[in-house]
Amino acid sequence: MIIRQLLRGVFLPPVEFGSRSAVLRALSGMPHPKSDMTEFREVFSKAKHVAIITGAGVSAESGLPTFRAASGHWRKWKTQDLATAQAFSRNPSRVWEFYHYWRELAIRAEPSAAHRAIAECEARLSKQGRSVVIITQNTDELHRRAGSRHVLEIHGNLFRTRCLNCGDVETNHQSPICTALKGKGDPDPSCSDANIPVEDLPRCNQGGCDGLLRPDVIWFGETLDSHVLTKVEKVLDACDLCLLVGTASVVFPAALFAPQVAARGVPVAEFNIRPRAATSSSTYHFQGPCATTLPNALHQAAVYPTLGVLKDVRGRKASQSSTSGCYFVFFSFSFFFHTCNKINELCT
Repeated sequence: MIIRQLLRGVFLPPVEFGSRSAVLRALSGMPHPKSDMTEFREVFSKAKHVAIITGAGVSAESGLPTFRAASGHWRKWKTQDLATAQAFSRNPSRVWEFYHYWRELAIRAEPSAAHRAIAECEARLSKQGRSVVIITQNTDELHRRAGSRHVLEIHGNLFRTRCLNCGDVETNHQSPICTALKGKGDPDPSCSDANIPVEDLPRCNQGGCDGLLRPDVIWFGETLDSHVLTKVEKVLDACDLCLLVGTASVVFPAALFAPQVAARGVPVAEFNIRPRAATSSSTYHFQGPCATTLPNALHQAAVYPTLGVLKDVRGRKASQSSTSGCYFVFFSFSFFFHTCNKINELCT
């Protein structure tokens, strides 16, 4: 509910939240997350509605680089500087080269063990009358290729295009997406731009439109799809277990998802290569490659957890709920003021 209220009528850039120290201070009173895999698997075995929030770390184990890696550059440009409408307007050839590079990597990539574990878990729980929904920040389709059926792509899809003229959205898996991009997109800093004429870039084929196409992804500074966010809200409201997999959760609004769930006292389990700034809000934290930790965690577990485990988890949920609620309010208002500052910057 709070996410929807924050988003209604507010300019929503998928921006990074910078004040990690403030978040850590706000979380200082929260209990330390557990790393008890046996206990987690028993809790998991009783969950009826599981929400799994995934980020770039899942696909990194398929060989796809992350936007926020230490080497997060394509040629001499920061990848985040290319993922904007302004960059596309200034130089559509360069941005299409960049996305052609990403598309070709994604086409060649295979789903990781984490992707497959999630898909297998979804299929298994579905047969038991339980649900699994994946909320992913990734645009590479690897969850679907692994076999997942219920996937919400909040940042769009590399393999969809949108016409800037007529607005038509289409799926496109051509490799290359247009002849002019064949062999282009080398990320080496010594490579020069191809400077492809705009008429040779991907064009719309709807009824003679011939408008310029862009990748149907959410760029920095753009509003997320309200229909997708509505579905996400319903999933978060219904879930009784939430998993964070391979995500630093520093980009809004995805950074609000786990805090919203934790504020209800729902267990949150994190699978990450390293702790996040907000890891203290999680009930469980399993550090290491998610391709290793996640398959073990999602493997079939005992159906009936011990009374001691249930009692402990209930007690933890009760104590965590009030603290998490304060944390979520803090996090939400921090985001609100951050957004207001962004609006002010745009208007001045």
